Amino acid sequence: MAISVIIPTLNEETSLPRTLACLSASGVNEVVIVDGGSTDHTISIAEDFCTSAPNARFVTAPAGRPWQMNAGAKASRGDILLFLHADTRLPADAQLLIESVLTDRSLVGGRFDINFDTRSAWGTMISTFMNWRSRLSRIATGDQAIFVRRHIFEQLGGFADIPLMEDIEFSRRLKRTGPTAALHQTVITSFRRWEQQGPLRTIVLMWTLRFLYWAGVSPSRLSRWYNVVR
Repeated sequence: MAISVIIPTLNEETSLPRTLACLSASGVNEVVIVDGGSTDHTISIAEDFCTSAPNARFVTAPAGRPWQMNAGAKASRGDILLFLHADTRLPADAQLLIESVLTDRSLVGGRFDINFDTRSAWGTMISTFMNWRSRLSRIATGDQAIFVRRHIFEQLGGFADIPLMEDIEFSRRLKRTGPTAALHQTVITSFRRWEQQGPLRTIVLMWTLRFLYWAGVSPSRLSRWYNVVR
């Protein structure tokens, strides 16, 4: 199984180098970095990585994770597509873990558990709850490094053209296609979103947005209220 890692970026000069360094050790077959119009040093960091790594490529797309991830999927060649946030680091044995679990041909994809790069009681509580909720609901968020078989991704038409909740919307469609793997091994992601406006305030915001989304409020409308780091 050839695994393509697709990373959407937008002004990620601080986080991207660490993410790419971890990828170099993970054994994945291909890396596709998709920039949405960065104005910091993200593009030069990505281009330098692609120059030194023969299995990496750099493309551009309109800003917005769903559009960038769809463009990355189109530019990739792997049998398995893994969508990775620029501030999230894969475990060193990610390739082997995914190959091993997907030997079960009934599985259409999967995701990892999550830990934060800042150790705190808030971080432990939030990550534990996220992992538990995801395992129970079979709905994954983008921070959990969603992976999917290419033919299933193409069958589903990729991520929806919505500015928010694209990961949840995709997960809902994916789980209707077949069973997914919930790996206990963890990715390490940034706690910055929770630190920016405070953990409690961010929890309330996220759950309010999700409740409104489940209630039928459009992602376009919700995106106007979501002004924290994506």
